[in-house]
Amino acid sequence: MRVIAGTHKGRLLKSVQGKTTRPTTDKVKEAVFHMLGPFFEGGTCMDVFAGSGALGIEALSRGMDRAIFVDKHPKAIRTIHHNLKALQLSDRAEVFRTDAIRSLQAAAKRGLTFNLILLDPPYQAVHYDTYLEEIVKLELVKENGLVYCEHDPAIVLPSRVNHLVRTKYEKYGNTTRISIYQRGKQT
Repeated sequence: MRVIAGTHKGRLLKSVQGKTTRPTTDKVKEAVFHMLGPFFEGGTCMDVFAGSGALGIEALSRGMDRAIFVDKHPKAIRTIHHNLKALQLSDRAEVFRTDAIRSLQAAAKRGLTFNLILLDPPYQAVHYDTYLEEIVKLELVKENGLVYCEHDPAIVLPSRVNHLVRTKYEKYGNTTRISIYQRGKQT
C-alpha cells in the first residue's frame, strides 16, 4: 500500500495487521481520487473507519490542509499514528479512537465542517443511510463538499439524501463499488 500522488507520492504505508480491515487497493484509490480531485486547494477532510489512514493521507498528500482520522480499533489507531509520523503529517491531523456516529456528533459539537468525508466501513457491518442521514442532519459537509462511500457492489445507496446528491456511481471488479455524493445548496 502506497501514497498514489501529491507531495508524498510513492511513499509506502503500513497496513493494519490482522483481518479486521480491508484496505482500499491502490488501483481503486487512484481511480477514486481522479474522480474526487484529483488535487485539492486546501480544505479539511474526515476519514471515518480510517483503518490505516490511507485515504485521508492520500487527501493530505493531494493538498488538503487538515484531516481527522477515526477508528474504534486500537491496532488501526496505532497504524494511523505510525503512518502520519512516518510522513511527517502529524501536525496536520487529529486521530480519535471512537465509534463513527459519535465522531460525527463530536465534530458537529465543535462546529466543524468538511470539504471531504470518507466512509469506508466494513461492507456488511453498517447501514450507509444512517451515516449519510447523520452527516446531513449535523450539517458536516460544506457547500460543494463531497462524501465518498466505498461499499459492496450488491448494496444500492440512495441517489439523494436531502441536499447530498450522488454524482458518481462506479463499480471496480466484483468486490467494490464507489458512490460519491456532493452537497448542493439546501432548498
